[in-house]
Amino acid sequence: MVRFIDAFKSWSIEEIIAQLDPRLDFFAGTIAGMTSLGVGFPFDTVKVRFQNPEIAGKYSSTFNAITTIIREEKLFGLFKGISSPLASVALMNGLVFASYRFFMKLQLETPESIPTLGQITLAGAGSGIVSSIITTPIELIKIRQQTSFVRTTARSVAWQIYQLHGIRGLYRGVTATALRDCGYGAYFFAYEATCRLLTNSIPTQNPVDHSSILMEVENDINKLSWPVLLLAGGVAGVVGWLATFPFDVVKTRVQGSYIDLEVPATPATPLLDRSPSGHKIDSLHPFRNTLSTIVYSYKTEGINVFFRGLGPTLIRAIPVNMVTFATFETIVHAFS
Repeated sequence: MVRFIDAFKSWSIEEIIAQLDPRLDFFAGTIAGMTSLGVGFPFDTVKVRFQNPEIAGKYSSTFNAITTIIREEKLFGLFKGISSPLASVALMNGLVFASYRFFMKLQLETPESIPTLGQITLAGAGSGIVSSIITTPIELIKIRQQTSFVRTTARSVAWQIYQLHGIRGLYRGVTATALRDCGYGAYFFAYEATCRLLTNSIPTQNPVDHSSILMEVENDINKLSWPVLLLAGGVAGVVGWLATFPFDVVKTRVQGSYIDLEVPATPATPLLDRSPSGHKIDSLHPFRNTLSTIVYSYKTEGINVFFRGLGPTLIRAIPVNMVTFATFETIVHAFS
């Protein structure tokens, strides 16, 4: 999380960025991201398992999934795959920070312009697409670990995929990932709209008296209460996921299929996958790409399949985003 997505968007984002130390924002965002990752990762594991058709039937509810995983795989089972996103959280925050600011600059006429909710949404969606460059291989490795019933390391999973298919293999599901990460637009929109609504703050521009704008911004910052910040974070997390959750299901199915574990076909040994289901893998594999996954999933399981795992995701979204903003603000205020 980075400061420009905090509640301080009732004014020019460019002006706030100019007044901040980017190193402090980067540090605070990294720590906040790591903290929230630890809080919400068990629910992410549950979500991924519900979305994977190979093992979804193993669990009847979120609570049942958590208790079953702990019983069969110990507490470690809930945190399988956390190493890759944990190691990349700093890089991810830096990329999101830079791309969001870039897309916002493209839309603002002047640095003093106040961004509209529409501009914030577009900038957020753009930063999500750019961030998919990093999130795609990270998500791929994470999902493979989360859906495995044996202990694996991120390095071994990444190396296996790379040996079989090279760099291209690590970007399996990039389209679905980019579509899902467009949800950053809805996330930023919801956060800003909630803060403006709860603080009754309607941004205005006064290009003549530039100093008065910054003074008004500083006063508004002090008026924002912790309940407002936390509530806005929770709302943004829920709205952000609801906006693009179907693509998250598609992404999990594409990346979770073991199409990259093909073995050479021989007359005695047909081309088989090594996934638990043992389905044949060929050029018509249902989860070979985003479009085929959408069509096949809808035809076989109906529209509800695109919301599988939504429960644990929304449960996770609220505390995760509250922790993120609380941690971020605590660190920023401590070092400011």
